[in-house]
Amino acid sequence: MDIQTYYLLVPLAPLFGAIMAGLFGKLLGRAMTHRITIAMVGVALFSSVQIFQDVLAGHTFNGPVYTWLTSGDTSFHVGFLIDRLTVTMMLVVTSVSLMVHIYTIGYMSEDAGYQRFFSYISLFTFSMLMLVMSNNFMQLFFGWEAVGLVSYLLIGFWYTRPTAIYANLKAFLVNRVGDFGFLLGIGLVLMVFGTLDYAAVFANVQSHANDMAPIAGMSVNLLTAICILLFVGAMGKSAQFPLHVWLPDSMEGPTPISALIHAATMVTAGIFMVARMSPMFELSDTALSFVMIIGSITALFMGFLGIIQNDIKRVIAYSTLSQLGYMTVALGASAYPVAIFHLMTHAFFKALLFLGAGSVIIGMHHDQDIRNMGGLRKYMPITWITSLIGSLALIGTPFFSGFYSKDSIIEAVGMSHLAGSGFAYFAVVAGVFVTAFYSFRMYFLVFHGKERFGQAHAESAHVPTVHTDSTHDDHHDAHDDAAHEHHGLAPGQKPHETPWVVWLPLVLLAIPSVIIGYIAIEPMLFGGYFKDAIYIGENHEVMTELHEEFHGAFAMALHSLTSLPLWLAIAGVASSAYFYLKRPDIPAAIQKRFQWIYTLLENKYYFDRFNDWFYAGGARGLSSFLGKFGDKIMIDGLMVNGTAGLVGRLSGVVRKLQSGYIYHYAFTMIVGVFILLTIRNWF
Repeated sequence: MDIQTYYLLVPLAPLFGAIMAGLFGKLLGRAMTHRITIAMVGVALFSSVQIFQDVLAGHTFNGPVYTWLTSGDTSFHVGFLIDRLTVTMMLVVTSVSLMVHIYTIGYMSEDAGYQRFFSYISLFTFSMLMLVMSNNFMQLFFGWEAVGLVSYLLIGFWYTRPTAIYANLKAFLVNRVGDFGFLLGIGLVLMVFGTLDYAAVFANVQSHANDMAPIAGMSVNLLTAICILLFVGAMGKSAQFPLHVWLPDSMEGPTPISALIHAATMVTAGIFMVARMSPMFELSDTALSFVMIIGSITALFMGFLGIIQNDIKRVIAYSTLSQLGYMTVALGASAYPVAIFHLMTHAFFKALLFLGAGSVIIGMHHDQDIRNMGGLRKYMPITWITSLIGSLALIGTPFFSGFYSKDSIIEAVGMSHLAGSGFAYFAVVAGVFVTAFYSFRMYFLVFHGKERFGQAHAESAHVPTVHTDSTHDDHHDAHDDAAHEHHGLAPGQKPHETPWVVWLPLVLLAIPSVIIGYIAIEPMLFGGYFKDAIYIGENHEVMTELHEEFHGAFAMALHSLTSLPLWLAIAGVASSAYFYLKRPDIPAAIQKRFQWIYTLLENKYYFDRFNDWFYAGGARGLSSFLGKFGDKIMIDGLMVNGTAGLVGRLSGVVRKLQSGYIYHYAFTMIVGVFILLTIRNWF
């Protein structure tokens, strides 16, 4: 088969599956629906592997597929850019999506919207593939908005729930804020370069490096403005501070989509976009510093919030926020290959953790509260060992995949000399302890210690209680509200291991979570893998310095034994084991002693309240003012009723002049002639 046919198969196969499941799912039935959609994603994965082999042989592609619209001298077309950055993303998206599709068979087996869910996740896969394969900003924006739209549908999949509707509306609105900046950035690109094609823009970017924005009274580099506006879009999609607030609430969607959104698709779109735009970002140290500082704030402060979460999915959600911060910091340090490397390793172990959490939820009869678990190790051995592997990869244990990417980020930031790199280095190093602490807090409370099945929350009061916002119910993740009004194990019930369609994807994801970092670090970071796909300026030498320090994957793991990050990770694991297995009274005492800090974390730094008061409240206040003053007073009162009243009053006056008597009209004519003659003689 011709290689360009594979290019078309990658996005179109999942789209075909989505159409079949969405339009004909009821006719096809459940079994045929999941067979078709899984087969189509399998075709996309197989095609991606074929393209990967072709790209490794030195073949790339950059060209249009068809022209969508021509306006004046500007053409908007759908096209593909196939290089090593693209094909890496294609492999990650299709492989994780395939695991999620298989897992969904077991997780959603009782749900009335079974076919609809398969249609959505296939459409989600298509949207992400169109985004990463694009060779122009127009198609990038199409994929960008498409993943946002489908995520809205998936987060609110259980649309009878008020909490799900609130969560998907929140995600939609917050992303519109970021997308507004993103669209402005694309508009500036078209204004400055006269084209939206990547190749043409990147070829001419150097000639516009010193252009200044035409803003009166301000001195702003135009390229810096473009980069920051594009990154504002990434802040929304990749949930960076302060546009991070939508991501934890996206847990209202079913667990399979939590894994897909958080691991391989939507949240990684911003990371991919900045890496793709490296020729532009490399010419603006200001933009890079901005990216680095935003990422470091997200990495550290979102990790703190994971410490107090009791919903198993929300702990992992805040972990995702923190790890996205690590990737963003790497982008700001000009270590783009390291950011993509961490994106890849994170996709596997984070999908593993989310799907493992879903397996625990099934085994616990849809109870998500880790305070009601404990001792699951002996009841769910496969879920236990795979979750342990995912947790070890997440905290950066030597030889696991997360270690190689995360440790490389820390080293890269330490070597950076950009403004803000000092704070960023502190944040990513401190984040190692925080990540290890909250990850193994969840692990120990779920799989070890005392069994707390079917017991009241009061019996596990030693674990800090989190009161989330009034719109969220920590326990509510049933497949169908009517069928699962009771959540959790009844007294005397025991957990159980999940069916093979649930645990098989866990095993398959656990394998790359262990080995992919060891195998891929040398070629991806130091073997010139991204040499033609990512541009790094000569004045940013972080990757060169990393290469000089690198002496092989095995040597890197051995060297880490004397490094600060490893010992911070060990300290985090040891602290969580001591606090939650040996001395559960200590966390309660700390909470009581530092209640104000706990309250701050419990309220998520008050961002949601501020957004509700400032943005939502401000919008409601503005609309109320416009409704009363603009609509009722100005439009209805002055323009509509006012003009009608004025015409009525004038007509009432004029009507009196129409008396019907000839002498009245003659007198009026004489007065008129007199006035005209007076004016004529006067002037």
